[in-house]
Amino acid sequence: MDHVSPLRFHAAQEATAALVLADTWRIATLPRPALQAAIIIPVKDEAENLPHTLAALAAQTDLAGQPLPPDSYEIIVLANNCHDQTAAVARRFAAAHPHLALHVGEITLPPAQAHVGRARRLLMDEACRRLELVPATEGVILSTDGDTRVAPTWVAATLAEISTHQAEAVGGRILTPQANDRPAERRYHLRDTAYRLLRARLESLIDPNPADPWPRHHQHFGASFAITARAYRRVGGLPEVAYLEDEALYQALCRHDLRVRHSPAVRVFTSDRHEGRVEVGLSWQLRQWSALHEQQREPMVEGAAQLLAGWQDRRALRQFWQQTLLSSAPAQTLPSELTVPILAERLGISIVLLAQRLRQMAAFGELWAWVQQEQDQAGRSQRWPLVPLSCAVAELRQQVACHESRQAVPVS
Repeated sequence: MDHVSPLRFHAAQEATAALVLADTWRIATLPRPALQAAIIIPVKDEAENLPHTLAALAAQTDLAGQPLPPDSYEIIVLANNCHDQTAAVARRFAAAHPHLALHVGEITLPPAQAHVGRARRLLMDEACRRLELVPATEGVILSTDGDTRVAPTWVAATLAEISTHQAEAVGGRILTPQANDRPAERRYHLRDTAYRLLRARLESLIDPNPADPWPRHHQHFGASFAITARAYRRVGGLPEVAYLEDEALYQALCRHDLRVRHSPAVRVFTSDRHEGRVEVGLSWQLRQWSALHEQQREPMVEGAAQLLAGWQDRRALRQFWQQTLLSSAPAQTLPSELTVPILAERLGISIVLLAQRLRQMAAFGELWAWVQQEQDQAGRSQRWPLVPLSCAVAELRQQVACHESRQAVPVS
């Protein structure tokens, strides 16, 4: 999904993440002993699309193209608040594929909870519980959607990325059909994708992440997202918000300094329909692009100058944070009192507060999230006006070329 999502979720939006209601749905059968991955699919009125989603999951192979052992993964479908035969369709598929561990649940959520955040939370909680019943393996929860077809090696590639990069989570590349019936919308989509991939490339040049090296992409959404059961427990589960719950989970992982890989090797293909099942998602974004086309307007986005400043600030703060951790000084003192005021001035935040947070916060991601919140409250982002998408793409191309050429120059 390529949509303009919030860069971070604030505490008020995540307040419901810790709420755990009484068990309302649980699978009675025990997991198979060889279970490594539990695939969850929240669905609402997906009777037409779901068979294609399940067929792709039933045909999973390893990286060499051999069928994936069917007892190594299971699929959990939860049909919530449906008005069609979604659950019946899933049960018929299970009956036709007895070798496949496919569990189907059906639930009607009350109005206040009738959203994808609650449904996905129920599924991920149950998947995590079942994986923890198989202690011999490091279980992984994989998420996709009922209008999405995963690649044949989706499960195997995800597990390989977790192993290779020692990642706690993996965001897969989410693609849409090459439709020609809405060419203007397609142009907006492609330009937005170019913008976000250029952002990812420039970020990897300015403030590289060893857990997420280039080549990488920019997506970490529910149509293709994986997280280890251990990491899921550590962050307190999926934030139970009405939409963009996947983005909220990603931010929680970042705050805990957990390793997230954006892997080009993990791919899915999702629907480009305009009428989606969530309040804010790809279908919402497609409608926004259509409206902009009709108004002959461009999306307004963050420009290269603003993005560069943020990544350079984050890199400087991380370096100082690492120096603080490696310092042989007592825990309650900072490695250099002269550096703190300089860093605080650069970040535009209080010297006293920065010194306190450096002593108090246990994870760099938590510290950086606090800095961003302080900068937002101070209106620091208003220093940079948003720019038209086409201008931002041109600026980013120039910056990427400049920084790539600098890194290509050998050091004498």
